[in-house]
Amino acid sequence: MRIVVIDGMGGGMGAQLIQGLVRELGTDVVIWALGTNAIATAAMVKAGASKGATGTNAIRISTKDAQVIMGPLGIIVPNALMGEITPEIAEIISTLNCRKILLPVNQPHVELVGFESRPLNELIKEAIRLVKQ
Repeated sequence: MRIVVIDGMGGGMGAQLIQGLVRELGTDVVIWALGTNAIATAAMVKAGASKGATGTNAIRISTKDAQVIMGPLGIIVPNALMGEITPEIAEIISTLNCRKILLPVNQPHVELVGFESRPLNELIKEAIRLVKQ
């Protein structure tokens, strides 16, 4: 199974996801890190991703055959992550025909109703549990 983790800004959430995936799934999966910037990509590769790439075209090309995409909810919201998620990136990800496991981290311009706020480490554990199903 190939899992693609997408993140921006400093890549902290993506790095935590990758560390958890490596710890829980080991070599049963291939994990690719796709960042909206080089700092995010580097953080995710350092966390244990098999490969890493940066930018819109890398996201377009490297997600085509993914079985699972993981990241913050903002990766499908245009202009999220302080503008790093372009409308093009949001469209690429949201229209892919694969499973998406997104962490409901509120964006300043998008509020999620009906979700209780939970610590990031709990969200990551739940996301990894879903991958294992």
